[in-house]
Amino acid sequence: MEHNGYGPAELSAAVELAVRAPSMHNSQPWRFGLAGGAIEVLVDPARLPAIPARDWAGLVSCGAAVFNLRLALAALGRPAVAVVRPSGDAALVARLVPDAPRPPSGAERALCAAIPRRHSNRAPFSTAKVPADLRFRLREAARAEGGWLDLIIGTSAVDALAEVVNAANRVLRRDEAYADELARWRRDTISPDGVPVRAAGYAPEPQDLLPMRAFGGRTRPPGRDYEPEPLVAVLGTATDGPADQVTAGQALQRVLLTATDAGLAVSLFSQPIEVPVARERLRSALGRQGVPQMVLRVGYGHPGQPSLRRPAAAVID
Repeated sequence: MEHNGYGPAELSAAVELAVRAPSMHNSQPWRFGLAGGAIEVLVDPARLPAIPARDWAGLVSCGAAVFNLRLALAALGRPAVAVVRPSGDAALVARLVPDAPRPPSGAERALCAAIPRRHSNRAPFSTAKVPADLRFRLREAARAEGGWLDLIIGTSAVDALAEVVNAANRVLRRDEAYADELARWRRDTISPDGVPVRAAGYAPEPQDLLPMRAFGGRTRPPGRDYEPEPLVAVLGTATDGPADQVTAGQALQRVLLTATDAGLAVSLFSQPIEVPVARERLRSALGRQGVPQMVLRVGYGHPGQPSLRRPAAAVID
């Protein structure tokens, strides 16, 4: 049964929330448009960071935007079925086709309300433990979108994972072109893209367990080291084709919004995904068949300030 197609007003309202998705260096590599009453999500190659893993970064980012679109449309009472990679066009990430109209569920309303509040929190978290029921909710959020989320439990396991992340970070920092690209997205003033100093957390120091990216963060005051035993998780998918990377983005965003709704803070580490040897070490350490797509640090943080986004009108064709 066909349902009435989406119009410009619905597209605009949904894209206002879609652009709040996370993206590598807050590069926002997406475009949105209408085609035959469906909403299309396209990767914008001109916005992709100039890094070896740029295609992966673009598809994961656009996948997260697809999940936000789905929530926004559900909240309008006009839910969509997302068809991922519907054609041979490499730029076309997904097509959202109208489903039967219905009121949003309570879960959809809660996750949609979390979209404007969600942001990467690069500051230290408290030492309070994330309770078992919330850990379960995070794992279920990934599973609901076709991904998986492994929580790394125990000091030795966390230390081993941290070494993989740090080794990957060292490889990337030795790459002059990579460092230049990082600097290109650093923002000292208010900007609709990139990472501003206010959102960068503290500048990395040798004692840190996990390496924050050097976005020109503030020098930390005494006693503001990062938590010694963070809750660390690895999000992944069964395989690693382009469609899987879009799935990873949708699963990642559901996990992030579930965390936000529960009052948790999250920071992301893509370094071990960007370095193939480190990614394989990570997969091997987890002892599973799937493919890691992101490392997350989860906990209770002080509220921060989200980075800005380009206006919806700038990304709608």
